Amino acid sequence: MTSTLPTGSTLLRHARVVPLPDGPGAAPSVTGTSGDHPDGPHDPVDVRLEDGVVAAVSAPGERLDPRPWDVVVDLDGRWVLPGLWDHHVHMGQWALARQRFDVSAATSAPEAAALLVGRLRERGADDDSLLMAVGFRDGLWPEPPTASVLDDALAAAGLRPTPVVVVCGDLHSAWLSTAALRRFGVVGHDDGVLREEDWFPLLAALQEVPTDQLDRWVGDAAAAAAARGVVGVVDLEMADNVSVWERRVAGGMTQLRVAAGIWRDHLDRAVARELATGDVVGGTHGLVTLGPFKVISDGSLNTRTAYCHDPYDGLHGPDAHGILNVAGDELVPLMAYATRHDIHCAIHAIGDRANALALDAFEATRARGSVEHAQLLADDDVARFARLGVVASVQPEHAMDDRDVVERYWGDRAQRTFPLRRLHEAGVRLAFGSDAPVAPLDPWLAVSAAVDRARDGREPWQPQEALPVGVALAASVRSRVAVGEPADLAVLDADPLTTRGAALRAMPVAATLLAGRWTHRTF
Repeated sequence: MTSTLPTGSTLLRHARVVPLPDGPGAAPSVTGTSGDHPDGPHDPVDVRLEDGVVAAVSAPGERLDPRPWDVVVDLDGRWVLPGLWDHHVHMGQWALARQRFDVSAATSAPEAAALLVGRLRERGADDDSLLMAVGFRDGLWPEPPTASVLDDALAAAGLRPTPVVVVCGDLHSAWLSTAALRRFGVVGHDDGVLREEDWFPLLAALQEVPTDQLDRWVGDAAAAAAARGVVGVVDLEMADNVSVWERRVAGGMTQLRVAAGIWRDHLDRAVARELATGDVVGGTHGLVTLGPFKVISDGSLNTRTAYCHDPYDGLHGPDAHGILNVAGDELVPLMAYATRHDIHCAIHAIGDRANALALDAFEATRARGSVEHAQLLADDDVARFARLGVVASVQPEHAMDDRDVVERYWGDRAQRTFPLRRLHEAGVRLAFGSDAPVAPLDPWLAVSAAVDRARDGREPWQPQEALPVGVALAASVRSRVAVGEPADLAVLDADPLTTRGAALRAMPVAATLLAGRWTHRTF
């Protein structure tokens, strides 16, 4: 997966390569064979990058002779990792969320409404255009969000009835004012909350900002990701991602590699183009490949729609177990069709029942790919992941966001949530992501959450599921610092193997190289 963009030849001096395990249960490795123990010192090496790949790595403590055409850069003992990947993002939604009003700090519906009123006052009393906000999480709120809460808050502040749409932090629901319900022709939801399949079409419609504007915002988000050491993303936006990224790369957006996920509406088009997962999309300088086929099989925890064997604590009625968006008799033929055309599958499953059904479908179709999220698992299904070779594509930062909601609604099932250590020890391949905008596009947050199981000064949550830092880093990369590998590197100002807590979350990234090109540099 190399880039055809011109890169020249760069000789990196005095690089301390961070040893990583090659797979579940493997020993640390620098170049694909057993290397220094991660707790020991790293002797500096020289690394030559040429034509987008790693061309040479010196023995520890030795030097490579520079050639007249080499650009020599002294890393002065900085630490070097393979470039980081975020294996689950929604780039368009993440770019939009970075521009929208954030109410994630609210701990109740009235508090969120007060924040929105403050924002509307800043806009001016005569501005009654749509206000888009993001980030509400009502799982622990003492009362539900309703349209009347928004309407009453606006009226009490002397504001006009204004269309307000607040997107839930997990993307699986939204909270609308009555004016917004009317504007978008929503009927049958007078409470103002749309969930799952009732919400997703409107979510897509609300993303329809001018293409050039959205692309500029995505470019800004890509640059911010590169500044955190990111070289690639799996983009699972609800869009025709192949065409979208063809356009963006043609327009000069070359900061990231992109595995472009596909949805049901665009699956036939990928098949017609004879694209299989991993194939390079022509005209993208080797930066865009076809990603997996994405299906959302169930809901989410915060929306209380993740599909579970047992009902949510305190919930009753037909949806007390959550919601199954795509049943097995529909999922299996879809996955079989993708598999016949060498397209991997990425099946969203959060509840334990949804995960079991997803694994059933992988077994029935012999599909390759991942379960996205895998937050609550039955004990037997941990072993099934390994037996079927299904990747657990997980977002460790969600454990930090959801720990209290887990305890509230899943009770004694909490011990089966976010079982990262058990998955790893069972031999399951882990792939870390953010699900941005659900969590920020920053792999260091995921690594810290997996290693420390703590945030904001709180005690570690389920520390028995913490991962060794090398394992967490290995789940965040797709290459190694070795001859013939892509020249995708992250250069760090601290040793990630000995950094913990807030310092690990804020890991200082000195530089990022993509196929030997600098996409971020501070020295």
